[in-house]
Amino acid sequence: MTTLNHFLSQYDGKLNDADVQRAVNELLTTGFDKNNTKEVYRTCLSLIDLTSLNATDTEEKIADMVRKVNLFPETFPELDNVAAICVYPSLTPIARKTLSATGVNIAAVSAGFPSSQTFIEAKVAEVALTVQAGADEVDVVQSLGKFFSGSFEEVCEELSELKAACRQAHLKVILESGALHSAQEVKQASLIAIAAGADFIKTSTGKTDPAATLEAAYVMCSVIRDYYEKTGIKIGFKPAGGIVSTEDAVKFYTIVNALLGKEWMTKQLFRFGASRLANNLLSSILDREVVFF
Repeated sequence: MTTLNHFLSQYDGKLNDADVQRAVNELLTTGFDKNNTKEVYRTCLSLIDLTSLNATDTEEKIADMVRKVNLFPETFPELDNVAAICVYPSLTPIARKTLSATGVNIAAVSAGFPSSQTFIEAKVAEVALTVQAGADEVDVVQSLGKFFSGSFEEVCEELSELKAACRQAHLKVILESGALHSAQEVKQASLIAIAAGADFIKTSTGKTDPAATLEAAYVMCSVIRDYYEKTGIKIGFKPAGGIVSTEDAVKFYTIVNALLGKEWMTKQLFRFGASRLANNLLSSILDREVVFF
């Protein structure tokens, strides 16, 4: 516990929820209108992890979604494609087999998603199998039960094991921020994930309510900024869950851009986890209703 405690002690863990709310409102007041442009819509589209995580998903459905991603460059040659396709582990092989579009990754949820309530051995095995099946990125959920029990070291150790199981793939750690009770807990969870080796920290599974919030984004990006200032290491950020409209996307873009700057406005460091957002952004960019994905 000493090592993790030392890491956490370098950061002020005390946050006031009301202060965070005020800061978010100020950033939106000063930045939203400036960012509410088609150029930003285009950027947001290129940062999407196009997602399908339904119990009813079939190989045929996922293959059809991937084929649309393959067709995107010739259908919309003036626009950049989405960043990744996000599916369940067992559907990773069909996604990998079907994908021909360049520059698009395969992401997969894993390690007992969405509850993370299973044995660590099962989590490690599932992550390893997911990567073996062709995932470039693996999205896992931190153990909320262990977090709420105060077993921070165990949470960190589990995530470290999952990071090792990822091998060459990137690890995206989901905090399930809507289940956390305060901005201070969001900050603690963010720091634990980063200490464990996360390449990205992500707000939500999309399976709880609330899902992604601007307040959680503010806290998580503040942690990423502070960590970068101390170490020079860049950690990515992914809001996911309930981000549907163009307005939603611009609000999150505004928060991330204000705190982290243009360097983070790339698919290497910023993603949106979404399913319906892509069509809404396309409609806003082209000034007509578009239902492509």
